[in-house]
Amino acid sequence: MIMRWLRSRIVLFLGILVLIYTFVPIFIVVMMSFNKLPSEQSKIYRWNAFTLDNWLHPCADPSMCDGLVLSIKIGLLATLGATILGTLAAFALVRHQFVGRSGTNVLIFLPMAAPEIVMGSSLLALFVAGGLAGQLGFWTILIAHIMFCLSFVIVTVRSRLAGLSDTLEQAAADLYATPQQAFWRVTFPLVFPGILGAALLSFSLSFDDFIITNLNAGTSTTFPMYVWGVSRRTIPMQINVIGTVMLLLSVLIVVGGEMNSRRRQRALSVEPRARRSRVVTASGARSAAATVDPA
Repeated sequence: MIMRWLRSRIVLFLGILVLIYTFVPIFIVVMMSFNKLPSEQSKIYRWNAFTLDNWLHPCADPSMCDGLVLSIKIGLLATLGATILGTLAAFALVRHQFVGRSGTNVLIFLPMAAPEIVMGSSLLALFVAGGLAGQLGFWTILIAHIMFCLSFVIVTVRSRLAGLSDTLEQAAADLYATPQQAFWRVTFPLVFPGILGAALLSFSLSFDDFIITNLNAGTSTTFPMYVWGVSRRTIPMQINVIGTVMLLLSVLIVVGGEMNSRRRQRALSVEPRARRSRVVTASGARSAAATVDPA
């Protein structure tokens, strides 16, 4: 009996173990954001004492906040550029036929499959050959980030487009909607969740990247580069504050999206019932009128 009960719940137990393995490091980051930094420089990651100084003074090291601001700027611009270009490319690959379409689909996966060290060194060689060896910095990092985020955007938006039927667009055209009206009122709202997911993925990849950025940054220092450099001496607890804030923002985005999805589902489920009740009420009114006035 006990063995049968264990076998029936083995998948549940394994899932719980995976969740624990995943969330323990996250819990440590949150916990260490309230940890007091030891007086002596040490790379040992241990608990000392509870404090709120890390949250009250997140920019105790100004170079950390400078790197954070630079990473956010590059992440936002790279997300904007990659999302626009990737969305246009995804529409072209799904909705249009052109010479080289199948080959383009294969080339899209190359930046995703290539090791980052290979991609970073190749971009560095390209910039040096183009005479930008002395100008490595913000713009070279931005170009590199847009390039490797582009593939993820195309794949994400294309998968969303491939699962959509064109019947709604045809219905909009039958109702005398112009192509622009059909796109903005029918197609774009349906594709927008895929575009938003691709944008969030692009920002996460850009903000987190180290290898490609380190090879093409020149004298610029992003937040991951700062963390790598300072970890050889000590580990500032303010780094955990930044990680906790980004974790909270990610949770809020996911929870907000889930709540919005459930609200839309409830609205869609209530509308048919309201329509049926109106039909029943109208039918009852006609029946009552016919009973009062047989003629």
